[in-house]
Amino acid sequence: MGEDINNMMCYSRRHLLSGFAGVGAVSLAGCSGESSAPTDDEETSTAGSNGDDDTINVGMVYATAGLDDKAFNDMAHRGVQQARLDYDISFDYKEPELEEMSTAQRDFAESTDPNYDLICCIGFDHVEGLEQNADEFPEQRFAIVDTVVEKENVASYIFEDQEGSFQMGYLAAQLTTRDFSAGTSSVDSSEATVGFIGGTEIPPVKKFEAGYAAGVDYHDQSVEVLSEYVGDFGDIAGGKRVANRMYDEGADIIYHAAGGTGIGVFQAAQNRDRFALGVDTDQTRSNPRYSDIILASMTKRVDTAVYRSIESIVNDEYQGGSVLPLGIDEDGVETVYGSEIGGEIPQAVKSNLEETRAEIVDGEIGIPSEP
Repeated sequence: MGEDINNMMCYSRRHLLSGFAGVGAVSLAGCSGESSAPTDDEETSTAGSNGDDDTINVGMVYATAGLDDKAFNDMAHRGVQQARLDYDISFDYKEPELEEMSTAQRDFAESTDPNYDLICCIGFDHVEGLEQNADEFPEQRFAIVDTVVEKENVASYIFEDQEGSFQMGYLAAQLTTRDFSAGTSSVDSSEATVGFIGGTEIPPVKKFEAGYAAGVDYHDQSVEVLSEYVGDFGDIAGGKRVANRMYDEGADIIYHAAGGTGIGVFQAAQNRDRFALGVDTDQTRSNPRYSDIILASMTKRVDTAVYRSIESIVNDEYQGGSVLPLGIDEDGVETVYGSEIGGEIPQAVKSNLEETRAEIVDGEIGIPSEP
């Protein structure tokens, strides 16, 4: 459980910074939740080397959970592996502890054998070190994923959470207004109520709420949306308490954007035989003990962000100093159905989600970033 909390609590700081940056933010996430750690062969064959003069050298610095986290790092590794298949690149990677983040960045920046064309950093915990190292190594090109560093030699890749959350709301509204059950859980269609639980009430998190509510309304404006902020991203007990109350008030499905607090939402769903929706990663993989109540997750395609950052170097299109949003159209956010009960969702519901996805891409559906 401690690992779950540690992995998720960085959510608060990631999104707070994005809020200060004033950008349309952040699905970890074709992430189908099937990311995996590298094999021994992959680890030994991808280490950076000079190669020929045309080879692009990439240094990957992962988040604190390291590889085999079934989340951000595994997806990032998947992205660089795909880039290696598609382009002439060589890469090496580091899995630093929190206090080693800046040093890991610096080691790549100081390297002359090879010279790294790009150093790609995953997650908010890199911000402090990267702000310093970007100044100290002004000719080095950096990228950071899922947050913003405002430096001319840093490209910041973030995700359009409101778009992915719209799909979660549309899914929840369709299921709460029909007879539906999966496993031991079911909805009470006579209530037609769903819930949203946030961590801290800050603008980046309110994007999730806004998109979710818009998705609910798109299906049926008579569906009630209960919304509440726990005030913390690591309060499992608080998440469980608020979720229990929402389920008791008639909510069939609760979507959370609450980091580790969301574990409490999952526990409450199990206790009340109701459903929940995950966030950032496929939470039926990162938290498999709750796969019996997680219908789907709004995932962030970290692999897409990493791949695009490398591709920008290959094509000489690097955009240092820019904030680069990745939404549904850019394969930046995605709905991933739960591994255990996602298959129980009616095909008609899934088909409707495919239609709204296309309409979002075509600009036919506008999604608010504020409730």
